Amino acid sequence: MNNTDILVIVSLLPLSALMLVLQVNPYHALVIRGILGAVAALVYAVLGAADVALTEALVGTMLSITLYAVAVRSSLVMRLGVVTEGETLSEEEMPEGFGQLLSELRTALKKYHVRLELVCYVNEEALEQALQDHEVHGTCLPSEIKEYQIITRIERLYEIFQADTTFPVSRWEDVVAKKLTQQAELSLNP
Repeated sequence: MNNTDILVIVSLLPLSALMLVLQVNPYHALVIRGILGAVAALVYAVLGAADVALTEALVGTMLSITLYAVAVRSSLVMRLGVVTEGETLSEEEMPEGFGQLLSELRTALKKYHVRLELVCYVNEEALEQALQDHEVHGTCLPSEIKEYQIITRIERLYEIFQADTTFPVSRWEDVVAKKLTQQAELSLNP
């Protein structure tokens, strides 16, 4: 190979690294990371380091991509706690209006490549405890304003739902502060 060919191959490294850094979709970033590792392995092979090229191809590309895929898949889930009578909630058991809420939430989360997972609890106390214990990212309860209200402990989810859904959304901290204020007023005015 002549120097021009090597220069072209080596110039693919910073180009693919820049594409990786600028990628928004985590799944596309995984593919580009694989391309980056393959280009690095090619550069090592062209420069005569076959052992390093083989190591880069196996560890730097295949193994790391597999581990990243597992991590991305497991971390992009929003767990929403709901109160139900059973351990699961089927389409037939959903109250009126709940399907619309789920549809809006899934549409809003889809923009950010996040899946929605429903977690069922038997009563509101268990649901509130799950939110406190970080078992769920948010809760969905009946509301006086609209059919349901979403309470989330994660600021970014609050911003997403505030912008992209028609249902009322509250921060967990605001709900706790309101409850504490009400308790303090009750204790001062028996």
